This record gives sequence, C-alpha cells and structure tokens, in this order.
Amino acid sequence: MRAADTFLSQINNLSSDFIISSSERLGRVTRVVGMTIEASGISAEIGAQCAIQIDGKSSEIEAEVIGFDELKIVLMPIHFLEGIKAGSIVRLVQSESTCSVGEAMLGRVVDGSGEPIDGKGDINYELQTPLESHAVNPMDRGAITEVLDTGVKAINGCLTFGKGQRMGLIAGSGVGKSVLLAMLTRNTDADVVVIGLIGERGREVQEFVKKTLGDEGLKKAVVIAAPVDLSPVMRIKAAKLTHSVAEYFCRKGKNVLLLFDSLTRVAHAQREIGLAVGEPPTTKGYTPSVFSLLPKLIERAGVGLGGVGSISAFYTVLAEGDDRSDPIVDLSRATLDGQIMLSRSLADAAHYPAIDLEGSISRVASSLVAADHFRVAQTIRKYWSLYLQKQDLIQVGAYTPNTDPELDEAIRLKPAIDKFLQQDSSEAITMVESIDELNKVVVA
Repeated sequence: MRAADTFLSQINNLSSDFIISSSERLGRVTRVVGMTIEASGISAEIGAQCAIQIDGKSSEIEAEVIGFDELKIVLMPIHFLEGIKAGSIVRLVQSESTCSVGEAMLGRVVDGSGEPIDGKGDINYELQTPLESHAVNPMDRGAITEVLDTGVKAINGCLTFGKGQRMGLIAGSGVGKSVLLAMLTRNTDADVVVIGLIGERGREVQEFVKKTLGDEGLKKAVVIAAPVDLSPVMRIKAAKLTHSVAEYFCRKGKNVLLLFDSLTRVAHAQREIGLAVGEPPTTKGYTPSVFSLLPKLIERAGVGLGGVGSISAFYTVLAEGDDRSDPIVDLSRATLDGQIMLSRSLADAAHYPAIDLEGSISRVASSLVAADHFRVAQTIRKYWSLYLQKQDLIQVGAYTPNTDPELDEAIRLKPAIDKFLQQDSSEAITMVESIDELNKVVVA
C-alpha cells in the first residue's frame, strides 16, 4: 500500500470526537525537541496557526509555525506540550496570525491571544486584523508637532515629549521603571492608554491593574498581559497584539499612549524561538531575528497616516547588570526618538524618579518648545553633567572654589536642580507648571 493510502486510512480511523474536513491540510508529529515540534505531511508558511490533536481527548493544542526543515515544518506550542506524541495529527487552522480588536476592549485585561483574563466575560470584538503590520511609508506619516503633557516635570521640562514620539525608559532592575511608568499612566493626557506587560512577573499584572490604574484609569485603558511563565510564542503574540490594538484606536483618530514593559523581555522571547529553530547566536546569545523584530515593533508607533491620530510610546528597556552597552539597550537608543536613563545611584539616594540627565535625551524637544525653554533646559543639563564629572573631587574637598566659574555655578545650582528633578509618585505637574519651575532653577 502506498504511503499516501496508509495515511488516509489512518485518518479515517480516527475517533468520532475529532472530525476533520477533507478540505483541510493535515500532517503528523514526527519529533519533539525541547519546546519545538516537527511535523511532516503538511505545508504551512511561517506564522501560520496549527492545532495538534491530543489522543483520546477532544481538545487540541494550539501551535505556531516558526520555521521549516526541508519538507518538515517546525512548530512551537502557544501554551503547553503535554499530551503530544509521535504521530499526533496536525491540522492547519489559518495561514497567518490574526487578532480581534474593537472598542469593547476598553477597560479589559486580555492575554496574548486576545482572550479576557479579568473574569468579566467575553468581549464583543468588531473586526479581525493581521497581527503583523505592513511597513508604513515614512512620507505618509504626520510630523511630531505637538507637546504631550506627561505630568512628570523632569520630562516636561528637560526631555519634552511629543505626540507620536517613541521614548525608551532604560535602567537596571529595581531602579524605578515601574513607578515612573505608573506616573505616566496616571498623568499623561491621552484618549486611550494601551499597556503591554510582557514577560514580567505575574504578580505585577494584578498590582498594575488594581493599584496603578484603578477603576477610573482602567476605563480608558486596554491591558495586554503575558507573564514570564508563558511560552515565548505567547509573549511575542502579546507584544504584536499590543501594537495592533494601539493601531486600531489610532486609525479611529485617537491619541493613544502606548506603555510597553518590556522590550528586553520580548528580545528574550525571540531569542528562545530563534535558538530553537537553529539561528546562530550573536552578541550575548541574541539571534539575528531579535534585531529584526524590535525595530519592526517600534516603527508601528508614531503619528498616524496623514496626521490622523497618534501612538505615543514609552518602552522600558532592562539594562542587565546596569550595562548601558547591552546590545538591546544599544538597539533601542538607535531606533527610538530618545531615551530616559534611570540611575541606580540616584535611586539608592532616594532621588525619585531616578532620571539621570546625563545620557537622557529627547530628539524632538528642540522643535517642540520655545527657544527660551530649550535654552534653559540645555543649561540645566550642562550643569548637571559638569557636576557629575567633578563629583569625586568636590566630595573629598579637593576642588578649590573660584577655580572654575562654570563648576562654581554647577555646585551652586545642584540643590535646585535636584529639587526640580524629584517628584512624588502621586503628584501630577502640568506642562505650564513644569516650565515655571524650570525657569526658577536658573534664577535661583
């Protein structure tokens, strides 16, 4: 008997609780290696969604095609591997990854597949849209011309942020990224807030939703959560879904605030997938697909087509071991429209938010603010940096006053600059108030 006839005979003998249409493409599991599954007898493109039958059960395991080897496809399960064995039936569900979006997502918490996890029932979605986004012609995008009030005076004053800008929050662990993100969530003026909590601790999801957002903040927010214990495929899907939801509201003319925590965890998830399919590891083990995926995600944010709507984004980036030359940190700085560096030494000194002006920059600030405002901000940055460069000499008493007039001025203004940069997490300082306080620093 031919192999094809044998295969069809086996299909016909399957139990009645797993009925397969003759029009569907089918295959069988041939091998499981780590978190990857190889299947033969089925053709599917990368990103296609498949289902794997668990023998003796009516349930299936969802999996995504992440690569292929000659005539075999390589899949990675979205949830778990338990129950899969050699010979398990694999069927093609859809040829590309899609997601459901709609206004009904406001006030809800969903996972990477768009399934609600907040116990509030099903969501009535409006439409299906591809999870991937096509590259946007940069000439079709609107320009960043408006200031976005973040409610954080250090950002408003020295690192002015614009509607449609993409900014990185770069820091090591435990330096205050989540606290600053919470301040931005509560204080930033936006029509819709889309929050992606990717690869973080599960405890933080509930804490962020209930304590940081609260019932009032959640009304205009959508939270997409994929904690660290989920599969790398689910974490990547959650990252893409976060941007798809933001794009949906942007197309409706809304000003969207996208808060993404964290870009580094997405890189870790993609590294797991890349290594599983045999990509060569490069710097710190990151595979080439990591350096392709992150810019694609970042470029999905920005001013909408023709200036209609905007996605203003803050991406947190974990500087592992406080290493500011980490490859993901470098990639983020090169791709984003600016970065805010958070300092462990400032956090240790109870200086919050722990924003270090040295290394922090907003690349669009000069075109958004008045010349006087920009000049004062640059002056403060100069004195801040000058003081840090000579800090050791000053603290041990090795510097003689009146030796360097600029350093004397930096020493004089340091307390006023520190006071300006610090802000209680429960405070919201408007743009007007921020500029007023900024000007007082220089005339102190």
